[in-house]
Amino acid sequence: MQYDEKRLTRIVATDCGSTTTKAILIEWVDGEYRQTVRGEAPTTVEAPLNDVTKGVINATQELEELARLKYNNPSIKFMENGEFVIPRQGDVGVDAYVSTSSAGGGLQMMVTGVVKAMTGESAERAALGAGAIVMDLIASNDRRMNHEKIERIRQLRPDMILMAGGEDGGTVKHVVEMAELVSGADPKPRLGTSFKLPVIYAGNKEARQEIVEVLENKVDLIITDNIRPKLEQENLGPARDKIHDLFMEHVMQQAPGYHKLMTWAMGPDKENVPIMPTPAAVGNIMQAIAKEENIEVVGVDIGGATTDVFSVFTEEFIFNRTVSANLGMSYSISNVLASSGLPNIMRWVPFDIDESELRNMIKNKMIRPTTIPSLLEELVLEQAIAKEALRLAFEQHKEFAVTLKGMQKQRDISEAFSQSTSGATIVNLMTLDLLVGSGGVLSHAPRRNQTVMMLIDAFLPEGITRLAVDSIFMMPHLGVLSEISTKAATEVFRKDCMIYLGSCVAPVGKGKIGKPALYAKLELPNGTVFEETIPYGEIRLIPCGAGEVAKAILKTQGGLILDENRNRELTVNLHGGVVGIVLDTRGRKPFELPTDVPTRVALLKKWMRELKAYPESILV
Repeated sequence: MQYDEKRLTRIVATDCGSTTTKAILIEWVDGEYRQTVRGEAPTTVEAPLNDVTKGVINATQELEELARLKYNNPSIKFMENGEFVIPRQGDVGVDAYVSTSSAGGGLQMMVTGVVKAMTGESAERAALGAGAIVMDLIASNDRRMNHEKIERIRQLRPDMILMAGGEDGGTVKHVVEMAELVSGADPKPRLGTSFKLPVIYAGNKEARQEIVEVLENKVDLIITDNIRPKLEQENLGPARDKIHDLFMEHVMQQAPGYHKLMTWAMGPDKENVPIMPTPAAVGNIMQAIAKEENIEVVGVDIGGATTDVFSVFTEEFIFNRTVSANLGMSYSISNVLASSGLPNIMRWVPFDIDESELRNMIKNKMIRPTTIPSLLEELVLEQAIAKEALRLAFEQHKEFAVTLKGMQKQRDISEAFSQSTSGATIVNLMTLDLLVGSGGVLSHAPRRNQTVMMLIDAFLPEGITRLAVDSIFMMPHLGVLSEISTKAATEVFRKDCMIYLGSCVAPVGKGKIGKPALYAKLELPNGTVFEETIPYGEIRLIPCGAGEVAKAILKTQGGLILDENRNRELTVNLHGGVVGIVLDTRGRKPFELPTDVPTRVALLKKWMRELKAYPESILV
């Protein structure tokens, strides 16, 4: 249900993350919605407190204190007797309280399909789009023996299983075989061992009766529409809706303190507002941006335990989300080192450091996840690790965000056999309009210039791309807020959430270091003109403020191109931001850093100095 500003003048929204619980206050101020105050506290879903609401109370108390200071009004209060006061009575209470959550590991699922690269992958897309972490994909053709699959299902103990397989009217044999594997494993849920594990069947409708006979006594079976009713069609909506419903009914009920939190989340009429998985809420906002502005978007949310990548591409606004469950900046930081390797992290560090010292820093961050760097060198190392986590997560996303395997995307039967079984990625950096960063290491970087550096180095945007960051990591809050007020969510998103950093111009192709690569002439709003032929292997930062536009003439040399049409000369408007416009001639496809350490360190210092990323003291 949607409410207008007459009913919603003060809203508290929280996001219970794996490390930190973030709370924001949204108010109706001078004829518009604004985010006015923010608080945070450690998440308390684990021992010794084992109650997520304690962290919510602590974060909300900080909100109350800051609101009293802001308005010089000691009577302001949002909670009484440990609960939100709804509806508001003068200075006491709020009009609505909403929340998202990824605490306690978030929503963890297994998926099954008949063919791994077809129905299995469709099931994985449905689960990821609903905000889940996919622990494993089990398929008839995944090359594991049946006893290995059964043992895997037993070991993982997911929150729920999504079963897909077969087009409607097709063969039922292999679908039923997958159900027999699940039945043989007799799986137990991760939380609440006295409950049956929820299993959603979204496969061939002709097999439903046999699926019921095999599974109904072992699991809590829910049947919904086929994810892949035809080979050339994908129907993810019904399965995603069921996943979300079960997340609320089963998973949230068992997690420590969540039952109480669910009773708190409500609108002005005291109707329940479902708690949403954090990634699903961020996905809501990403899709809203793309559709409202008719642009292609890539967003990333790098957290303590996982890194989520979202993308919306093509005129059909095809949405994809991937979770890199082993790539994060606190709980999973050791996995980043293991996945990328020490040399890949060290290639971004402009000074020498002993390997044991780096490993100690990483281990300390893992066991003390709420700590922040106290030394400048530690900050540089942490941001180097973040670049690799982002790079690896994006590589995984590109491999997953593909056209339907064995078919064209929705797809037209006349084109059914025109591509191979390995679908092509729909992620095209040359057509990407906006790259958005979120998560502590990006949103809370001491300098926004560091955020620009991390986004460019990790994602290597091509052509002309606008860069932005979630100011204080409030996209999850706004995603769930949109359930009761789209107006409040979109107004706060534009005015307080999104900070435009600037634009990146990156010609694609290979050149020779020092040879002319890009002629750029920029007419800036203040009347000054930047004009230079920039050599290959360089970076230039041109100040151009938020809301300002520079008129640019761009010409490449040496075979470099500027857009998907392979243009080598463009006259365009470049949007500024709080950092400015970055001209990056370091090359793409390939982007290469020198292997010689002194040469590489000198280059890194030069680029960081040009981007004004760090104080000069560390770059001498």
